[in-house]
Amino acid sequence: MRRSKYIRPAHLESGIDKPRLTTSAMIASIAGPDQPTRPAPFGNALAALARKDDRIVGMSADLAKYTDLHVFRAAHPDRFYQMGMAEQLLMMSAAGMAREGFQPWVTTYAVFASRRSYDFICLAIAEEMLDVKIVCALPGLTTGYGPSHQATEDLAMFRGMPNLTIVDPCDASEIEQAVPAIAAHKGPVYMRLLRGNVPLVLEEYGYTFELGKAKLLRDGKDTLIISSGLMTMRALEAATQLRNDGVDAAVLHVPTIKPLDEATIVAECRKGGRLVVVAENHTVIGGLGEAVAGTLLRAGVAPPAFRQIGLPDQFLEAGALPTLHDQYGLSTLKVTEAVKTWLSTGRHRPVEEMPGA
Repeated sequence: MRRSKYIRPAHLESGIDKPRLTTSAMIASIAGPDQPTRPAPFGNALAALARKDDRIVGMSADLAKYTDLHVFRAAHPDRFYQMGMAEQLLMMSAAGMAREGFQPWVTTYAVFASRRSYDFICLAIAEEMLDVKIVCALPGLTTGYGPSHQATEDLAMFRGMPNLTIVDPCDASEIEQAVPAIAAHKGPVYMRLLRGNVPLVLEEYGYTFELGKAKLLRDGKDTLIISSGLMTMRALEAATQLRNDGVDAAVLHVPTIKPLDEATIVAECRKGGRLVVVAENHTVIGGLGEAVAGTLLRAGVAPPAFRQIGLPDQFLEAGALPTLHDQYGLSTLKVTEAVKTWLSTGRHRPVEEMPGA
């Protein structure tokens, strides 16, 4: 298919000439130009773990190269199964492998696992509490190829599925730590995957992944940003910029969406008079934001203000990722602007009025 050049829309320009973006920017890494990265952390971690555990098999629906499972395939070709473009078959076959004592790690895109395979995961895997690990690339807004590939509602769908653990890691080091932790957990797991050259963010904070645990990465007296996935990277970057403007921002990273670490979230939100902001790479409907809001309501905790940074309840546009992250409020700049606006005005505003939404 012939690909045309993609030009930043005029209504998003700030009056400064910016370089033309080609369509390769629709699938570009989320890492900044000078940010350290690590290639294929999931594939390398799984290949290493499989050398110690012969139960592990890898399975894909024609997307091994695009979910980093090709690294596992190269290391363990006799334990890799290519199921073709048939996600329902992929999930049912994984269920069968698990029943025979294997630990299947299945990969596809998040849209195909959630929208196309939901019933098969629910009845064949989750209801039977089988030890299947489902690892899916392109979560939320991590591709510019439009609604057919943007899994903006996967967490909302999977949070309602009993027995399913849900993980949304931030960076390469956390993915590497999450793989053995997920393998040790008995039961089905859904993990959102950042693939390719994945940023390194958390190492400088001395972070260690623990399944089911939220971790405070930095403290601050003015606002608490609760985040998961790539939005923890954005929250930390925004906190640095906010500090230059005299705003002290705390960041609480929540890599396990289900079961949610309610105790830590409630404890941090009880700390004196801070604006609470939940930032997630997902629609504001049914994801981490609403999970946190429900937790606080049930615990009787009412922060001075509660805000969400997330994707709007709509089908998103196609385009270059830097453009779309600005347009939909996920870029570091837009997160910083949103927090500053909310702190300066002190007003309660609906999601539709969020900067960037």
